Amino acid sequence: MKPIVLFGCGKIAEVLLYFFRHHSEREVVACCVDRAFLPGEQWLGLPTVAFEDVVERYPPQTHDLFVALGYQDLNGLRASKCAQARALGYVLPSFVHPEAGLPQDCVHGDNCFIMNQVLVHPCVRLGDNVFIWSGALVGHHSTVGSNCWLTSGAKLSGSVSVGENTFFAVNSTVGPSVQIGAGCFVGANALVIRSTEDNQVFVAEGSKPFRLNSQQFLRMSRIAEQ
Repeated sequence: MKPIVLFGCGKIAEVLLYFFRHHSEREVVACCVDRAFLPGEQWLGLPTVAFEDVVERYPPQTHDLFVALGYQDLNGLRASKCAQARALGYVLPSFVHPEAGLPQDCVHGDNCFIMNQVLVHPCVRLGDNVFIWSGALVGHHSTVGSNCWLTSGAKLSGSVSVGENTFFAVNSTVGPSVQIGAGCFVGANALVIRSTEDNQVFVAEGSKPFRLNSQQFLRMSRIAEQ
């Protein structure tokens, strides 16, 4: 297995570096970002290199590259960097945590990140560059398009189809046999039970603060307990 160059030097890259170092046999040997965003000569103990120079320092014949960016522009930035890396000849490996428990028939593309303690049923297909965080559920016979992001606690019921570049926030839920269009944003605690168009937004109203402050509420609670 070739060593890996990590694209990114932010919080997502730090999470990926942790998992590669502690839960993978793959070795991360360097970090790269666009020249304007270089953090210095080192980042978390790794040598850094401008993406513009990465082919010279860590050529694709001897190194793979993983794009560890967040969901900016509905995953568009990460997708763009994946495309650039592929055009340079890099293989983009996926990281699947050894405790993820993926079914043997699960098919996924490149540059995917699948954390531990996910729930992925049989007969699931994931595209390229799909990130699934712990606690997320992908139900049986579901298909998730490329460049999607499922945050912890997001739940896709069975036979769901998701278009590319869609984001699911914490505790969002999609009902069975629903088709989610491309480029959608499904916010925290949102519930989608009907198929959507492309580029739609679903946002659930947040809880409003109680009329009493915390000390008043605690006093009321004590009285209620008596």
